[in-house]
Amino acid sequence: MDIYQITVFLGWCTVINVSIYTFSALLLFSCNNFIINLHSKLSGVETSKLPALNFQYLANYKIAITVFNLVPYAALKIML
Repeated sequence: MDIYQITVFLGWCTVINVSIYTFSALLLFSCNNFIINLHSKLSGVETSKLPALNFQYLANYKIAITVFNLVPYAALKIML
């Protein structure tokens, strides 16, 4: 693989991950009660703790997208 192919790959990875992130965020915010009840039943975590855990999940996922997809993509685009 050359630098161009890696850049294209990281670009598509960024698009896919941002799409998953957006879908997850919209789902969590629009169906909040349903998702909290479902996750509480599946995991046994109290419903009062789940909104903070959902927010932490979104924050960690956003950081992972930035560190592993967006920054390497931007660095390679600058190099080309």
